[in-house]
Amino acid sequence: MKIIQVSGRANTGKTTFIQNLILLLKSRGRVGVIKHLGEHEYLLDEGKDTTIFFENGADISAGIDSHKSVIAIHTDNLDEMLRFFKNDGVDFAVLEGFKQRNFAKIIIGDLPSDTCVLRNPTVEQVISSLFLFEDY
Repeated sequence: MKIIQVSGRANTGKTTFIQNLILLLKSRGRVGVIKHLGEHEYLLDEGKDTTIFFENGADISAGIDSHKSVIAIHTDNLDEMLRFFKNDGVDFAVLEGFKQRNFAKIIIGDLPSDTCVLRNPTVEQVISSLFLFEDY
C-alpha cells in the first residue's frame, strides 16, 4: 500500500487536490483517505444506536444503510488506521495533514518540510511519481 501524504497550511487547496487525486488513483486500485481533524472533533450523532454502542466500549461500531457503511473505531493512532486500510486491501492511503509524520509528502503551498518530494504538483505529476512514495 502506497502512502501519499498531502500537507499544507489551511485553505491552500489540499482537499480539492485530494478529490482530484482520488479520481486518478481509483483507476489503479483501492483508495483510502485519512484526514487529520486537528482540533475539529468529529461528532457522532447523539442517541443513535451506533453511537451508543461506541460510547459503551465497542472497539468498532458500524452502521450500514443502502448506500454506505460508517465505522467508528476506538483509536487515535494513525498506524492502527493504516494497518486497518492495508488489511482491507487498500492500495493507496492518502493522508491529509499529519505534518509531524515523516512520510514522503506532497506540499500544497509554502509550508516548509524536510520530507517534501513534490510541491504544488498536478495530480498527473503525482501519478507519474508514485515511485517516490513509500510502501506500508
